Amino acid sequence: MRIYITGNAGAGKTTLAKDLAAQLSVPAFHLDHIVWLPYWQKTSKVSRVEALEQMTQSDNWIIEGVSELVRSKADLTIFLDVPRYKCVLRCAKRNLPYLFRSRPELPAHCPEILIVGRLLRIIWNFPKLVGKRLLLEANESKNIRIATNREQLNSILSDFKLKRVV
Repeated sequence: MRIYITGNAGAGKTTLAKDLAAQLSVPAFHLDHIVWLPYWQKTSKVSRVEALEQMTQSDNWIIEGVSELVRSKADLTIFLDVPRYKCVLRCAKRNLPYLFRSRPELPAHCPEILIVGRLLRIIWNFPKLVGKRLLLEANESKNIRIATNREQLNSILSDFKLKRVV
């Protein structure tokens, strides 16, 4: 199964991807490794597309991040539609242990403290730039499922015979 997990920064994409990957014994990929190079330099669009095409060729994967290309190749898209205030709090909490160094899901030399302003703008603008489009697509597609809380996420996972999140 090809599972794509998307949502705002701090929505819980990485945590869910890790849990599902362990449960299903399939690889989990983090799009931050595709988008960013060390020192917060962006990879070229050509490099990103090549990497995504290669990453999505197999029949079993979990990919978390934001990518229309990945969404188009997924059997199931889980959209974690989490309120912005929770995303901000979660980003702060996840970054405390890595204040001046990169989290494991990021390339080297990419501590998020260096992009706090950009990160806050991403969180604030996500609902209108990406979330709105996903909500519209979810109304037309059975393979896009929306979770705004833990109960909805557990219902989605249960539908696909996956373990519940505590």
